[in-house]
Amino acid sequence: MAAIDRSLVAHLPLFAGLSAEDLTEVLREARSIRVPRNAAVFEQGADATSFFLLLHGHVRASKTTPTGDQIVVRYVVPGDTFGVAPAIGLQHYPATATAVDDSIVLAWPSAAWPRLVARFPSLGANTLQTVGQRLQETHARVIEMSTQQVEQRIAHALLRLANQAGRKLDRGVQIDFPISRQDIAQMTGTTLHTVSRILSGWEQLGLVESGRQKIVLREPHKIVLLAEQSAGDTTASRP
Repeated sequence: MAAIDRSLVAHLPLFAGLSAEDLTEVLREARSIRVPRNAAVFEQGADATSFFLLLHGHVRASKTTPTGDQIVVRYVVPGDTFGVAPAIGLQHYPATATAVDDSIVLAWPSAAWPRLVARFPSLGANTLQTVGQRLQETHARVIEMSTQQVEQRIAHALLRLANQAGRKLDRGVQIDFPISRQDIAQMTGTTLHTVSRILSGWEQLGLVESGRQKIVLREPHKIVLLAEQSAGDTTASRP
């Protein structure tokens, strides 16, 4: 197997504080895997045999509830770590990770985690910092779900995605990976019908464009205003 070019990943937050030699050692334990669109990197409940870094593409992390509902937890973008179950003491993956477009990941065996963090403490510190940031994001989403109207939740979701993976166009900012209205519904705890109704209304106002697996924020600053409006300023219900 060909060695992984460390210059491709040296700038990533996971490897902050590692020398070139240390990074070479860490990468020696990894393998590169191509994951085709719609294929699972791993499944919820499966043994956590590896942990991952996304090099190219995008990955959707989703959970299935005991009642069978699907919840989109987050989207993974290039440079993100995911599936780091050993870092938080889990033996099984808590969610399913699915490639939303053709993707490339680096995978390390979970058995290597204790050895790597013992030898390179910054690797563990960087990972825990990422886990902490995601926990803060989760807390923010819980507050949104508990206190905000559905329009606000959808606006926050679109802004979060645009911040993660937005590509500037002449006509606005496009979320630069395939995403459907159903995905937005599963991110915001509402129904496909509600998301379709709201996005259609925003399209008529010129705020967004949405088509098959594509969303463009035409007026991002107005989406920010929608996200930040108080409960009394919106007429929507909270389904």
